[in-house]
Amino acid sequence: MTRPTMEDVAARAGVSRALVSLVMRNSPKVSEHRRRAVLEAAADLGYQPHALARSLASRTSNLVGVMVSDLRNAFFADVVEGMDEAAQAAGLELILNTGRRSAARERTALESLLSFRPGGIILLSPVLPAAAIREAAQRCPIVLVSRSSSIAGVDTVNDDGESGAALAVDHLVALGHRRIVHLDGGAAFAAGPRRRGYTAAMERHGLEPMVIASEHTDAAGAAAVRKLLNIFSPNSFPTALVCGNDFNAVGAMAALEEAGLRVPEDVSVVGYDNSSLAALRHVSLTTIDQPRTRIGELSVTALEQRLREGRTEPLRQRLEPSLVVRSTTAAPRD
Repeated sequence: MTRPTMEDVAARAGVSRALVSLVMRNSPKVSEHRRRAVLEAAADLGYQPHALARSLASRTSNLVGVMVSDLRNAFFADVVEGMDEAAQAAGLELILNTGRRSAARERTALESLLSFRPGGIILLSPVLPAAAIREAAQRCPIVLVSRSSSIAGVDTVNDDGESGAALAVDHLVALGHRRIVHLDGGAAFAAGPRRRGYTAAMERHGLEPMVIASEHTDAAGAAAVRKLLNIFSPNSFPTALVCGNDFNAVGAMAALEEAGLRVPEDVSVVGYDNSSLAALRHVSLTTIDQPRTRIGELSVTALEQRLREGRTEPLRQRLEPSLVVRSTTAAPRD
C-alpha cells in the first residue's frame, strides 16, 4: 500500500495542495472551516506529514539532530529523555544516531544528521576533533554536552567535573579512607576535569593521588581493577575507588567480586553521573549526580534560542553536581 501524499489529502478535502501545506505548517492564514476539512481528510487517509520534507520546504527546520556517544551508557538515555520533553514542548522533532565512541564513525554520523538539514545538532560527549565540529557549526548551530568549546556558533552544557570528583574524595576521606584510587575516563573530554578534581582533592587532604588509566565502560572498569590486583598485595590494596562514571564503576565492582573482595566491606566504590543504572536496587551505587534531564532540556533550549530568538553569542552553561550516598561506600575495615 502506497503512502498517502499531500496531493491525496488535497483531492479528498477539495482544496489545493498549497492550502494543505499551509495547514500542515499550522499557518494562521487558513480559515477554521478549511483547516478542519483538511485535517479530517488527512485522518481518513492516514496521512502523516514527512518531517524531512517539511524541513526542506521551510527556511527554518524543526528537526534537531542528536548524536549519542555510546548507546549502552544509561547516562545518555537520561539526557535524551530530557531533550525529548523539551523538544515536544517547543514543537521540535529529534533525529537520533550514534558514533559509538569512534571519531571516524562520528564523522559519518554527523554528516548523516547534516543531510537532513536540521535546525541544529546536539552532540553528546563527542570524540570528534574540534575542526570537524567547527566545520559543522558553519552549517547549523551546534550544542556540545559534556565537552567544552570556544568555537563560535557552538553552545555548551556541562557539569563542574572538578567539583564533582572532589565531592567523591571528600566523602571517602570523611569515612576514614586514605588509599583512594581514581579509575579515569581515558580520552573522554569529561575525564580531564574529573581527574583534576580528584588529584586536587587528594592533595588538599595530604594524600597521595593514584590514577589508573581506564575508560567510561564496564569492561574498562573491570580491566582497571585487575591491573590493581597485580600491583598491590592484599594488605596494601586500595580501600576505595573513585570511578570515571557509573558504567565504569559497575565493571569495577564485578571484577572486585570475582577477586573475592566485597563492596563496601573491603573496597568502597563511587561512580559518576547518577544514571538510572546506579539507582537499581542490586547496584545501589554511591555516585555523583549530574542533573541529566536538566542537561537535556538546556541543550534543546539553547538551540531554540538560536533558531527562534536570533541569539548569536555562545552560551556556556555549567551545572553544579551533588553527592548521592547509597550502599557502595562505608568506613574502611582497618
